[in-house]
Amino acid sequence: MGITEHNQNGLVYLTADSFEAAGGVVHAFSTRKGGVSKGTFATLNLGIRRGDDPNLVRENYRILCGALGLPLERIVCSNQVHGNEVRTVTRKDAGKGLFYPVDYETDGLVTNQADLPLAVFSADCIPILLYDPVSQSIGAVHAGWRGTALKIAALAVEKMGLEYGAASENILAAVGPGLSQCCFESDGDVPDAMERAYGAPVRRYIAKKGRKWYLDLKGINAHCLESAGVPAGHISVSEDCTRCHPEKYWSHRATGKDRGSMAAVISLKRKGI
Repeated sequence: MGITEHNQNGLVYLTADSFEAAGGVVHAFSTRKGGVSKGTFATLNLGIRRGDDPNLVRENYRILCGALGLPLERIVCSNQVHGNEVRTVTRKDAGKGLFYPVDYETDGLVTNQADLPLAVFSADCIPILLYDPVSQSIGAVHAGWRGTALKIAALAVEKMGLEYGAASENILAAVGPGLSQCCFESDGDVPDAMERAYGAPVRRYIAKKGRKWYLDLKGINAHCLESAGVPAGHISVSEDCTRCHPEKYWSHRATGKDRGSMAAVISLKRKGI
């Protein structure tokens, strides 16, 4: 199973086939297509701190949530700092980001409560969604290279186990669009950080060309999930590179700071729906 693209009246988003097959969850990786934002942020900007008109950002969320059947007023956003904090989300967090201030800093969110959509943002960094259909718990993770080196994906798996009894062998994972190895050029500090974190096995995701290194950050995060006990067959990975397709995805490396953001969103369905 892999990743499937959808186009609903011009709104383009991706889903993981394994999540759809398991049922019980609604999720999506957004693109930059299908919204109402203007100019630099055209059209589907879901970044709440990019400088876009807040009313247009909320309308973009209304469009996405309407297409997915999610409760807009209950969505929970993250305040990302490229760390490895994973926060347990409850009903008291509903609406934070869009309608109320976000009073925490975190790059990962987990919950077992239905109709409580979790959202993390990206524009080259790697978005990861997690779902355990057995314990009925979910997670959303933002993994930049720093978060990847800090093993945030594995920490989210661990958090789901500690909080909700999720067994890693039952967890499904989807690694969304992000900077692929073709475009993740770095100096030596980044591969050094990865090797300190993961040891020699991570070298297969790193290639040197001239004076620069190129990293497969999606592959490293999939390796991180496998190391945490998630079966390789449960991990879906998008092949899309955000920098290679700036017409479809927001990319910090392609356009710099003047840009919008994608969102990866996931929510448990209420039983019987």
